[in-house]
Amino acid sequence: MIRTLVVDDDFRVSQIHSDYVLRVKGFAVVGEAATVAEALAAVRNLRPDLLLLDVFLPDGSGIDILRLLSQDEGDARPDALMITADHDITSVRAAMKLGAIGYLVKPFGSADLAERLTGYRQLRDRVDALSRTTTADQADVDALFSAARPPAVPRIPAKGHSAPTLSAIHQALRTAATALSAAEAAEATGVSRATAQRYLSYLVKEGTVHLELRYGTTGRPEHRYRIAH
Repeated sequence: MIRTLVVDDDFRVSQIHSDYVLRVKGFAVVGEAATVAEALAAVRNLRPDLLLLDVFLPDGSGIDILRLLSQDEGDARPDALMITADHDITSVRAAMKLGAIGYLVKPFGSADLAERLTGYRQLRDRVDALSRTTTADQADVDALFSAARPPAVPRIPAKGHSAPTLSAIHQALRTAATALSAAEAAEATGVSRATAQRYLSYLVKEGTVHLELRYGTTGRPEHRYRIAH
């Protein structure tokens, strides 16, 4: 499990984000903190793998936390995903320079966070797999950067498409081990097969999903879908 610490000065927002994290496979919330001091103490005591880190805090900022943690030696420093209403470019650049793995601007839904967390989990899995070797070729490196920056879901769906359903279909494909059929995507997201097929066709048209034709011994080829890279 990826141990996650949620850092936000609004306890209601913190609880919502914790609930979002718990919905994502492979993640656990080990604590919440509302200040810079609480966050630093929690990092020392709880040893989280990942921080969901707000910028605005009563006694400083999330950027301060990143800067202080960057001074620590060893492998104990957690990764950080910025979760904040601050979209000032100065904060974004500072977070990037200090090693933040992403920057998600409030408000956002559970599907948006789930996509970032899933990409982060896949990145860790790839790094762990490569750590058992001594070298990496270009394909390995490309795969790492692809996992770190997952493809985006179209932000403005076409008329007749729901953004939450679109995100759910996209998320199901991202987390699947193999390409999915429309029926499998429907089962994974709880929508009808016809609805899944309509959304999959839209994602193919937008270029974020790739259609594969699987030929059997007889009959028409089966349509299967995977995330486009």
